[in-house]
Amino acid sequence: MTPSWRTVVGGAAVGVAAVLWPGSIAHADGPAEDTTAPSTPPPSGNANDQELSASVTSSRIKVSQLSGPTGGNSGNVSSTDVNWEPPPCWYEPVYTPEQLKKFSETGLALGYVSPHASWGGQKLWTDHYRDGKDAYNYEDGSLITRKGYDNYNLGKDGYFWRGVARDLEDPDSYGCERVMFWQDAGEIPDTPNAPTPETLAEYAYNKVKVPDTKVDLKPAAKSTVNLPTWVWLDKGAFKEVKVRAELPNTGLWAETTAKPIALHLEPGTEDAEVFPASGDCEINEDGSIGTPYTKGDAEKTPPCGIRYLRATNGTPYQLSASVTWQITWEGSDGTGGDLPDGTFETTQDMNVQEIQSINR
Repeated sequence: MTPSWRTVVGGAAVGVAAVLWPGSIAHADGPAEDTTAPSTPPPSGNANDQELSASVTSSRIKVSQLSGPTGGNSGNVSSTDVNWEPPPCWYEPVYTPEQLKKFSETGLALGYVSPHASWGGQKLWTDHYRDGKDAYNYEDGSLITRKGYDNYNLGKDGYFWRGVARDLEDPDSYGCERVMFWQDAGEIPDTPNAPTPETLAEYAYNKVKVPDTKVDLKPAAKSTVNLPTWVWLDKGAFKEVKVRAELPNTGLWAETTAKPIALHLEPGTEDAEVFPASGDCEINEDGSIGTPYTKGDAEKTPPCGIRYLRATNGTPYQLSASVTWQITWEGSDGTGGDLPDGTFETTQDMNVQEIQSINR
């Protein structure tokens, strides 16, 4: 059976390898057992006259931050759902008729028509996109005819679309192997894995930047065995983070919002107690976490804190503080929903001394 990633143009079968060979040969990258030549990484770069060069692993989705930290240390959240991943692939508009004509008739015309299929040589491109010769995709074991185009659709308003794969090693990335195709302006293709606002929201998930989780402590530099260390974050230290993802020339957008909902503490040693016992300190209505230490609280149990039971003896414990972020989204078509919670963790040194009492 012919593999699902192969293509045929004007009756000429496509080979298998990510290598871009000159001389009007088309290639596709398939599983290892079906490769007949060594593979090389796909090209990358920006759209220009010589190559269909925007990397098939680089999206044109534009992500901008609408609210949240703009300075200081920050990082990306990690999903609390270990089985969740963003979409493996989707389609995007790539070229206007004029751009495709210039590419196809200039130079070697080496480029990708899908995440795993490349065409090398002007003839393949001009046959299909200028001279109307059909191309064929094998999809799920069936041969699909892709009609050729008349002179690159010059004079029409729209774009040629191509698949984008987040990770070419992911088998699911083969779900966007339709040969680069035409779509009228203002329309989204009626094809599996066409982009949606939810696609953009999930893409933006890994682009959300949240601030470091450095908590306030009392005592700040050195804790004491058997006496509680109070932990808190002041009001406003953690605010909602919102990013907007837009796919140009489609009208599609989504806004993904991360809201801090809890702080989790790990003392860095088994010789410690955490408060509350779960280690999860809820965020208060005003956005603060825990309660700041005040004079006279030394013997009290903090709503959020740690009691160390053994001194560090020169090697500090690594106190881990991770904030859980609740992540939601809303899109250009009025849709919206929840994405898996995310976490971001930082650590800080905790020195613990043996003194059994302290004057605060």
